[in-house]
Amino acid sequence: MVSVALCLAQEPEADKLLSENSFALLTGMLLDQQYPLEHAFRGPRKIAERMDGFDIRRIAEADQAEFEELCATPPAIHRYGRSMARRTQDLARYVIEHYDGETERIWTDGDPDGATVLRRLEDLPGYGKQKARIFLALLGKQLGVRPDGWEKAAGDYSEPNSRRSAADITDEQSLLEVRAFKKQMKAQAKAAAGE
Repeated sequence: MVSVALCLAQEPEADKLLSENSFALLTGMLLDQQYPLEHAFRGPRKIAERMDGFDIRRIAEADQAEFEELCATPPAIHRYGRSMARRTQDLARYVIEHYDGETERIWTDGDPDGATVLRRLEDLPGYGKQKARIFLALLGKQLGVRPDGWEKAAGDYSEPNSRRSAADITDEQSLLEVRAFKKQMKAQAKAAAGE
């Protein structure tokens, strides 16, 4: 992975982990649901502090009840700490089973095109179509991972200079702009549903 200083967690140590460990980044994206984005991306750092490092194999092999407790203990990794702990372990096990624990292989194995990377991301436990597209856009926009056709596969999330998602957050201001965009989209959806 290209070493880029990400700014998703808005905390230097948490962002450093996301920048250096691709499974931490994949996990942060997993946690980004029904929870403030920057707090979701701080989750891997909390796990790392409690496990003396962020190791995909140790996460996968951890006792489920103990790992749930570790993730749910305040400050928890997520509003739903226990269920997200299970999802994190499922994700770790999947990446070990399918990519030998090497997260980058999701976007490098066999020199895949954008559609293939998107499909691989969609196949991950806890990832749906939207989350996969956002992660693909994040890879392309911030990490220089740009397989052929990645923009088309990522859809609107690949739009240059947009403020739609985590893929567009590079500082505190862009986080606020993404938050404002999401709020606007929710208001529009609510208004459309009420018509």
